[in-house]
Amino acid sequence: MTAMTTLPRSRPLTRADLAAMPEDGHRYELIDGVLIVTPGPVTHHQRASRQLLLALSRDVPADLEVFHAPFDVVLADDTVLQPDIVVARQADLTAANLPAAPVLAIEILSPSTRHIDLHLKKSRLEEAGCAAYWVVDPGEPSITAWELRGGRYVELGHAVGTEVLSVRQPYAVTIRPADLVS
Repeated sequence: MTAMTTLPRSRPLTRADLAAMPEDGHRYELIDGVLIVTPGPVTHHQRASRQLLLALSRDVPADLEVFHAPFDVVLADDTVLQPDIVVARQADLTAANLPAAPVLAIEILSPSTRHIDLHLKKSRLEEAGCAAYWVVDPGEPSITAWELRGGRYVELGHAVGTEVLSVRQPYAVTIRPADLVS
């Protein structure tokens, strides 16, 4: 694999540059041509991801599919994200990635990704037309869910601890944040 020092410095990065990144346990994403590198997830992050994957997979409609990171969501040649959990239309998938906005993207917060997840990724997914965006804070534990309405995210619900979050879109799901980290 090509070392990071060989990446171009005079232009925004692209999907082709991203493909040259090493497989070293880090997550490599592009947002507007800027490389975002995050470390591998810690235990409580992995636990929350597994529980979300299980909860979302139970009742997923036949035309949708649930994926967990690393899985590329290609929003543009200079913007390739890897949300922690993605729900995608099967018709939109390729053999390698999702070259369209997902119907649901979920990020699990960590100290190194909090700002990126709550601002940069949220705004890029909103602009791309991702129908729903959730953020899970495993430290609290909490879940905040937004739905795209009129091109803007509107908060659908926020649940903390043993409170229940129930949503209907992209399909009916009920989750308690405390169950994600226990």
